[in-house]
Amino acid sequence: MSRTVREIERKYEAAPGGAPLDLAALSALAELPGVASVVDDGVTALDATYYDTADQRLAADGVTLRRRTGGSDEGWHLKLPVRPKGAPRTSGGGDVVRDEIRAPLGDAVPPELAALTRSRTLDAPLRPLVELRTRRTVWRLVDAAGEPLAEISADEVSARRAGSAGAPVRWSEVEAELGAGGDPALLDAVERHLATLGLRPAGSTSKLARALAETAAPHVESVPATEARREERRAAHGDGDDTRKKPKESKKPKKQKKPAPPKKARRREGADALLGGGDPNAELTAGDVVLDAVRRQIAAIVALDPAARREVPDAVHRMRVATRRLRSVLRSYRKVLDRAAADPVGAELKWLAGELGVDRDREVLAERLTAGLDAVPDEQRLGPVRARLTIWAQAEHADARQRLIAALDGPRYLDLLTTLDALRADPPQTREGTPPLLRPAAAKPPRKVVRAAVLAETDRLARRLDAALALPPGPERDGALHAARKAAKRARYAAEAAELGLGKGARELAGRLQRVQQVLGDHQDSVRARETLRDIAVRAHAAGESTFTLGLLYGREEAAAAARERELPEVWAAVLDPPPRRLL
Repeated sequence: MSRTVREIERKYEAAPGGAPLDLAALSALAELPGVASVVDDGVTALDATYYDTADQRLAADGVTLRRRTGGSDEGWHLKLPVRPKGAPRTSGGGDVVRDEIRAPLGDAVPPELAALTRSRTLDAPLRPLVELRTRRTVWRLVDAAGEPLAEISADEVSARRAGSAGAPVRWSEVEAELGAGGDPALLDAVERHLATLGLRPAGSTSKLARALAETAAPHVESVPATEARREERRAAHGDGDDTRKKPKESKKPKKQKKPAPPKKARRREGADALLGGGDPNAELTAGDVVLDAVRRQIAAIVALDPAARREVPDAVHRMRVATRRLRSVLRSYRKVLDRAAADPVGAELKWLAGELGVDRDREVLAERLTAGLDAVPDEQRLGPVRARLTIWAQAEHADARQRLIAALDGPRYLDLLTTLDALRADPPQTREGTPPLLRPAAAKPPRKVVRAAVLAETDRLARRLDAALALPPGPERDGALHAARKAAKRARYAAEAAELGLGKGARELAGRLQRVQQVLGDHQDSVRARETLRDIAVRAHAAGESTFTLGLLYGREEAAAAARERELPEVWAAVLDPPPRRLL
């Protein structure tokens, strides 16, 4: 049985040529606000073996898997970053926030931990990578009640590649880890004190990352996958990318390009980080913009997979949204992406979104119906309505959960992950016999190609809205508004994907479209709520129970839907003022 611990820590090291850390000086940490005393927990010997694939897929994503003996938490530890890689760090220091999933000590990688790495390893074998030995001296900062606020560890580390007979590399570092009841501001105070002792934030966020860097050998591939893609892209520029226009030969020397304006340069640097390198001052193409969106959503799916398996709140929903965003981009930018390559991927993404939604839709609807019942006065709650809602909400939950895990563990999902991983390469790879993903239009400037795709999706939404609002209230109109909702999502996702190439106009349009999507989404939720309330009322009536409250809830949902329909024209008018063509 595994358990999860949230870990918030910072690492420090002495400046080159600095004096060794004066351990006795750490006792002054007791003078920090809120700290009553510093408890010396003595010295512990820790032996850890880190596991990864041959090409270090886990390390490339900031994930660590280790088997450790010694200390109070010996066993298998899988550490997953909580924030996306590259997100801003909190407070004034370099907080590293991770979820550490712990499993009992054993010889083999626990299956439950291996499953949590699958979206990154693609079932490649996990093998020993690095061996670390640490002599750790620990102090606990506690409050007046003896509750731990933070833990300070001074580590003397030796590391070597697994199976290597060479001399290990050695270094010293200090970790400051926030306790369960600690205030994050305490780490700032600890950092200021450590600075007076000659320590500075460490250049590496983990022991494994430092060990990999300092023990790299020619026979071991030490470059993370993302960096390897950068090198491939640099090598391929000019002769391996048929989606870019090659410069015509000219006798006249080319003029030196002026540096890009700050905002544009920042956008290009962001694209460079995601697309794998290249000149940040080179003009972006439509292909760059679309591939940026594709790769961001693939990264989100991969990162959210472990959280969805662990039932982290909202993880399944966010993974489903990332899946839908990716599918929308593949469908919206068909002038950039070849349909023969993109459509099969879109079909599999639709399947995955369906598997993720089996239980999620019921969960969302249950929250809506429960909130509606909570708003009903006590004197109007007749019969066991809450019990009926609970029975409905819990029905098939376990089966739906098992179905989702079976899908994530199955060969179809693994095949999809493998396909998505290939699309992240530069240039993106497709299956044998399938055309390359990018069409010739991918080499054109985004202002023309990407803008046209966003406007086409907005026009499509307009047609669906006009058709829906022209219908009289009733089931047919409900269905048409639901179709318009799907079009609103697709238009919004297309606009969000275009921001890298079109700037703030695309961002503003996406925000307007999101409001339309929200109104249509609330309307559709009301339609589904009424259908569910009617089904529950039929069963309650058959059991001889009062259906008064269920009818009351039905009426309120009907009124809510009517209000959304009245609101919709005004919200849509806001999208058109000024017209999207002027925004972009």
